[in-house]
Amino acid sequence: MNINMENYYSARKNIFERIQDASTATKVLMSLMMACFTGIMAQIIIPLPWTPVPVTAQTFAVLCSGLLLGKKYGCLSQIFYIVLGTAFIPWFAGMTGGIEVLLGSNIGFLVGFVIASYFVGFISEKYASSRSFTKMVAVISVANFALIYIPGLLGLALWLNMQGSAVGIFDLLMMGLIPFIIGDIVKIIGAASVSKAFLPKN
Repeated sequence: MNINMENYYSARKNIFERIQDASTATKVLMSLMMACFTGIMAQIIIPLPWTPVPVTAQTFAVLCSGLLLGKKYGCLSQIFYIVLGTAFIPWFAGMTGGIEVLLGSNIGFLVGFVIASYFVGFISEKYASSRSFTKMVAVISVANFALIYIPGLLGLALWLNMQGSAVGIFDLLMMGLIPFIIGDIVKIIGAASVSKAFLPKN
């Protein structure tokens, strides 16, 4: 059993180092693949009748992008996701795409994806000890609830105001935060589990 665990830890570290040492072209390709994964996860969707913001699984991919690719290429994967979705690939939530989606109610959340992936990657790269399950839950919670939701709620409020439907703080939270908390906790635990399972701790 100890031998098997040692083999597992060794293989995990070797794979991590191979990703870190990969060529720029390979890392860009991995960023594109992660953008595709984000687009796929965005199609796991639960629409809510009282808000234009749906429940999706894409934030799991966003958080994992920073964990697996680091700050630079995790961030790049989300830039690819936004740029390609705006240009010609309908892979935003509900198989949508185009400039009208980028400038719609989700614009702040999309910006938050880029920031959150960079933050998670930065912490994971700089502090190997942060890759443990408990510490990564804390790191990812900050990324999710602060770095995604703050720009997300600001963007939603601005969009509603431009539509002539300005709302108060409570209504804004009901539309853009509160209904998503339980699902977000599940995604945070899932992403932290990815860190525990696949990232070396030294």
